[in-house]
Amino acid sequence: MATTPIKIISYSILLFITINIANGKAQPPQSTLVFYLQDVRKGPKATVSPIIGINGKVWSYNTFGTILVVDDPITISPSSYSTQIGRAQGIITVTSQDGTNVNIVLSLVFNSAQYTSSTLEIQGTSCQRDNLRELGVVSGTGRFRFARGFAVFETISTYSQSVIRLTVTLAIP
Repeated sequence: MATTPIKIISYSILLFITINIANGKAQPPQSTLVFYLQDVRKGPKATVSPIIGINGKVWSYNTFGTILVVDDPITISPSSYSTQIGRAQGIITVTSQDGTNVNIVLSLVFNSAQYTSSTLEIQGTSCQRDNLRELGVVSGTGRFRFARGFAVFETISTYSQSVIRLTVTLAIP
């Protein structure tokens, strides 16, 4: 079967149109939000705590098999006295034998006027020893319905409590 110039031109035009249609799809707008998690690990006001682990082992943040629950305040600045706009609630499971990786399932539950009754769902594996830890934003509700993106966790202070900067980059259709 011989290829004629008409066929070559027709295929080229079809390919050009297909590429332009694929590239012309509107991408959802991106937005970046920055929050701070106030993570208290000890004392009567602890916001993260181990709840179960392997029998005979210490339940800790770096012991394989330990499951922790989280209920951290979300604030608009690093200060624990700044305006609280929600809670980061979820489960952390130490999933690597050497204790370096944890699996995180976290819901950001907002109660501020701007995002009231909205949530963002974050999930993924995090290497505890890395300063920057990136996890996926897999869903959302309310103002964040159908959200997709990624969240970068960065520990910025570890005195009596940890302050974690959470930078969330979203694409919302």
